[in-house]
Parts: sequence; C-alpha cells; structure tokens
Amino acid sequence: MAMEAVNLKKKQCKIVVAVDESAESMYALSWCLSNLISQATINTLVLLYVKPPPPVYSSLDVAGYIFSGDMIRALEAYGNDLVNSVMGRAEDICGKFSSNIKVDRIVGSGDARDVICNIVDKIKADTLVMGSHGYGFFK
Repeated sequence: MAMEAVNLKKKQCKIVVAVDESAESMYALSWCLSNLISQATINTLVLLYVKPPPPVYSSLDVAGYIFSGDMIRALEAYGNDLVNSVMGRAEDICGKFSSNIKVDRIVGSGDARDVICNIVDKIKADTLVMGSHGYGFFK
C-alpha cells in the first residue's frame, strides 16, 4: 500500500489589529493573540495605528494667534512619540505570546474608518480585530 505525500506547507494567515492609546485596543490585541493565532498557520500580525490627518495651518489661526514653525514641529514630534508609545506597548504584548508570529507595523493618517478599510483591502488581510470603545455595533 503506497502512502500519499502529506502537504506540510502551512497556510499563511494575516491579521490586522487596529491599535491606539486606549485600553480597549490593547485588550483586543491580547484577545487576538490568545484566540486567533494558531500553530498550524504562518501568522503575520499587522499592528495598524491611524493618526488623525494633519491640521492645515495658516500663519494666522481663527483666534488671531500666530503659529510658529517650532510649535508645528513640536506637535508633529508629539504625534510621532505617541505612535512609538502605542506601538511599543503593542509589541510588548506580542512578546508575551508565541514567537510564531511575524509582527509588522503600519501607520496611516486620515479618517480611521477609511484608512483601516483601505489597508485591510490593500494587504488582503484575513481578519481585522478592533476594540469597541463602547460605541456599539453600528458606530
């Protein structure tokens, strides 16, 4: 009786987790790592952070205050620090789980709903995981 060759190639699985400053998003990430990651698949976890679109500054705002280049640079630096802080916390959570996970980082900018949908479609993700923020199903 001849034995059939068993296909040992593992299925690739790409999971996007939308992360932000909230405890809900970190909980969603932990839940994902506990419940969706399988040893039977090759897992790529994509941590997605969406920054709000950059404000458009004129040299004079509505209240009549002048925005200096230093202030604009400070706001941009704060935004970058926030991204690094959130991604660092998320990667720390990932480090506590299986090492069978490849972790990618994507930072988008714009309306979160649009950016998340576009990224999931563009990278052909298998699953999207998000915290609820208590908004309910329709929001």
